[in-house]
Amino acid sequence: MDFLEIAKGAKTAFDNISDITVVRKNQALEKIAEYLKTNSGLIFEANKKDLAEAQKLVEIGELNGATFNRLKLDENKMRDMIQGVVDISELPDPSGKTLFKRELDNGLILEKVSCPIGVLGIIFEARPDVISQICSLAIKSGNVVILKGGKEAVNTNKAIFEIITKALGEVGYPKNVVQQVFTRDDVAEMLKCDKYINLIIPRGGNKLVKFIKENTKIPVLGHADGICHIFVDESADLEKSAGVIIDAKTQYPSACNSVETVLIHKNFASKKELLEKLENAGIKIIKEPETWSFEYGDKILSCKVVENIDEAIEHINTYGSGHTDCIMTESIENAELFLNKVDSAGVYHNVSTRFADGFRYGFGAEVGISTNKTHARGPVGLEGLVIYKYKLRGNGQVVADYVSGNKKFTHKEL
Repeated sequence: MDFLEIAKGAKTAFDNISDITVVRKNQALEKIAEYLKTNSGLIFEANKKDLAEAQKLVEIGELNGATFNRLKLDENKMRDMIQGVVDISELPDPSGKTLFKRELDNGLILEKVSCPIGVLGIIFEARPDVISQICSLAIKSGNVVILKGGKEAVNTNKAIFEIITKALGEVGYPKNVVQQVFTRDDVAEMLKCDKYINLIIPRGGNKLVKFIKENTKIPVLGHADGICHIFVDESADLEKSAGVIIDAKTQYPSACNSVETVLIHKNFASKKELLEKLENAGIKIIKEPETWSFEYGDKILSCKVVENIDEAIEHINTYGSGHTDCIMTESIENAELFLNKVDSAGVYHNVSTRFADGFRYGFGAEVGISTNKTHARGPVGLEGLVIYKYKLRGNGQVVADYVSGNKKFTHKEL
């Protein structure tokens, strides 16, 4: 099918679900969770095919280890996928909330009400678990999606998508609420389709995100880099710091919220012991990197000794990507200074950067992590997929009466 027809179908689907009830949304999500669980074997078989092909690409250097790791679905990821759908079904509907209600004059009432964004174009690389997350979030928030996954996960993507589509059909959900495309030509057409697509969300590496941002007029929500930092302050606890840094680097090195740079206060007394603990955990320490803005995606850390907390904050705000940064300190004063002055979507005190995740935040799942400063920031869950509209109800009022002074606004909060 021509992509323009797919986009038009998505727009029609969005119009068709504009008045769908939260009960029907939840029925759809419950059925998706059920079908993912009962058909998990089919998904694993499809994933094995993708992994076998991906391994060949790794061996010839056409695919890196980080991408291969993202591609792999295991029991833990499957469990989280299913639980994410269930969790989303149990969350409140983000649409239709009255954000404020104001009387402009007697009988002239203004409301600001949350509503879905519309048609979402989701472009992602080797992350097959993304499909269930995004479809579930879109369904609950009242949006529709067009998905384009990486070729490395084509079999897994198809399997998950077909299961979701079957589940939606079982509960009589409108057609084309979720659609999937497969080619680079489809991506090119998607980026041109600003008449029908309201938001593009890329989930992938730096190269993918930058390409999308540079080649579309459609608003883009996402992040290009995950340059996360941990600053070990003068008063930091050695064991606590080592544990947090090791988790943030080794628990899933290829994740965008994995730490890439550790900054250490010059007066931190246990610097030598800390670095030994990190190296014993299999982390390679680089003290003079070619650049401080590099995302390793591996068990590698850049390390720098800084004069004080001010230099640490300046370094992070200069070289970071605005994703997630942490301070290890026993000083509440320094913690608050860091939390307030570091300009990132996530700013932490004594905790692993790996907590920057929609599932862990209780969002059920996420469509991605945004370093934008408009609309949505950080892990983007349901609340990031709604915007708002103004509803004004009256009884024949006209502006001329207020311009002339015959009538006056009351601007009374209700």
